[in-house]
Formats: sequence, C-alpha cells, structure tokens
Amino acid sequence: MVCVFSTFYFTTGVVSFKFFVLFRPTIILHYDKEIIWGGQNLNKIFGRSLPYEKTAESWEVCCHKNGMSIIENGIYKEKTLQEIIDIYKEELLGTKALKYDRFPLLIKYIDANDKLSVQVHPNDEYALKFEGDFGKTEMWYVVDAKEDAKLIYGVKEGTTKEEFKEALFNKQLEDCLNYVSVKKGDVIFIPSGTVHAILDGIVIAEIQQNSDTTYRVYDWNRVDKNGKPRELHIEKALDVIDFNISGKVVSPVSQKFNGYNLSNIAKCNYFSVDEINVENKYFDKTNGESFHIYMCIEGNGRLNYNGEIYDISAGKTFMIPAKKEEFTIEGQLKLLKAYL
Repeated sequence: MVCVFSTFYFTTGVVSFKFFVLFRPTIILHYDKEIIWGGQNLNKIFGRSLPYEKTAESWEVCCHKNGMSIIENGIYKEKTLQEIIDIYKEELLGTKALKYDRFPLLIKYIDANDKLSVQVHPNDEYALKFEGDFGKTEMWYVVDAKEDAKLIYGVKEGTTKEEFKEALFNKQLEDCLNYVSVKKGDVIFIPSGTVHAILDGIVIAEIQQNSDTTYRVYDWNRVDKNGKPRELHIEKALDVIDFNISGKVVSPVSQKFNGYNLSNIAKCNYFSVDEINVENKYFDKTNGESFHIYMCIEGNGRLNYNGEIYDISAGKTFMIPAKKEEFTIEGQLKLLKAYL
C-alpha cells in the first residue's frame, strides 16, 4: 500500500507550508514556510516550484500543531499523518517512540538567503512549562554554502550572562557571539540552550526535536513586510541560554563499506543521524525499535521495498516504518538517515 500526501499551503502572517514523505512507503509533500530571510535556493538545488519569493523552510516530515500532512491517495486519502500514527503507532514508529506522547522528530530544509535572527531554544522542562511544547535540540547539515559562509554557534568563550545582557542593551551583542566558518557537508550540533544563527548564503538540512519554539534574542534591527520589528523574547532567552557553549564545526569522516560509505554525524538522547554516500548499492533494515527517515541530499536512485521500486531524487524525503523490514537503495546518491 502506498499513500501520497497532498500539497497544501496556508499563511498566518509570515508563514505558509507545503509537505512530502514516504510510508510503506508513504509520501509527505514539502511544507514551505515564507519568512523575510528566505529565498529561492530550494528551487535552484532541488528544482522545486516554490510558492513564495522568500520561501525559508521546507518541512519534510512533521506532525505538529503548526503543520500536519494530508494523504493524497489510497485507502487513507485525506487522513492526516497523526491519524495514521493513531492506527499503526508501534508498527510505524517503533518501541523507542512509545515514551513520547507525539511524533518525536521534525525534519526540514532551511534556505538562509539572508541571515536569521540570533536565537535560542529551551530544553524540555522549560518548554513544557511555558510553551506546552517539546524543547529543541537540533543538528544542521550544510547542503550548500557560499564562499566564506559563516554562522553563529554559541557565545565567545568566557562571556557571562551579565556581559551578554549589557552588550544586548548597548546594541553591541555581535561582540559576544562566536562566529564559525562553514562549507558544504559540514555538521553543526545545536543542543538546547545554544545561542545560534544561520547567516546568509547557506542551505541547511535540519533534524530536530518536534518543536516550533524559538526565542529571538536579536534580529539585526530588521522590520517585517509591514514595517514592524519582529518580536523578541529576551527575558525567556536569558533564562535558557547556556553561556558555556562555544561550538565547533565537524566535517564527517566516513567508513567504507561494500557499495557505500557511512558516517554517524550526530547522536544524542533524541535522535541519531548518519550520512550515507551510496556508490552503487546500500542495504538496510528496521528492527522494530525505530522508523528510519531518509533525506536525499544529492543524486538519484531507487528504493526496493517489499518488492516494489520507488524512484529517489535529490530533495526527496521518505520514511521506512519501524516494523522489521529489509530494503535496498541503489544508485549514486547522498542520504541523511535520521532515527531514534
């Protein structure tokens, strides 16, 4: 059985969405968000027809109050991903997901055509208390970057809360921020509490906890399309910032296998992520513990699943249910695999 999730858009001020996925396999169509710092790079890289001039995010796999997939065909047509989870929870998500009261991950692409706000995400305890949402630990994989691209990753070593707060109100915050250079293929792990910002000219694949809670600290004195400054959340941000984090960028080191290369590029309490470079054939299987979500970053190939063949191309994201299954992926392509 194949279910295809339909494309749809909605807007609330500055956001709108589109969505894509694969489940047994099931396909969830891209979920696009329009924000002032977005652009058209997802079109340039993946050949997508984008609905807005400033398309900032594409939510690839999500099941959140701010975005939900709708099935387009088959016996589950017009049902949401949540409804399918309600039917097949353990078979689809696996035993490791049973401790969560909702789908645990959110998978997206980010097009930082302009720089994002300087921001921070709370941990679970704080977010559940004040926002009714998960906290957000996340990781970034640099899909594309301009020459000399940089981002903000923590604060300068030795910066105290008092110094940070004083710099913020004296409009000198940039002096407290840790800037790092990035290039295509780099990995950045962002635990909750990390001050961060993607700067201009970078496209990111993001794997994160299923949360949409962000506290903006500083937004470069910008205004939105209505001429108003975007909301800041300084008090909450100061509550949750970890001033001991001054991060470093990692370049994956792969281990060679027959037909592919693999590197584990992130591992934490919430998710693991592997980078897989398929040279001709990649074999994998689920064991009942966790679903597998694959983002095709580059190239083309085919998924052989339960004797059926599905085409894979750059920009496609698909999910294999946790129920014990074996499958192969053939072709020349680069994948990110996310799992619990």
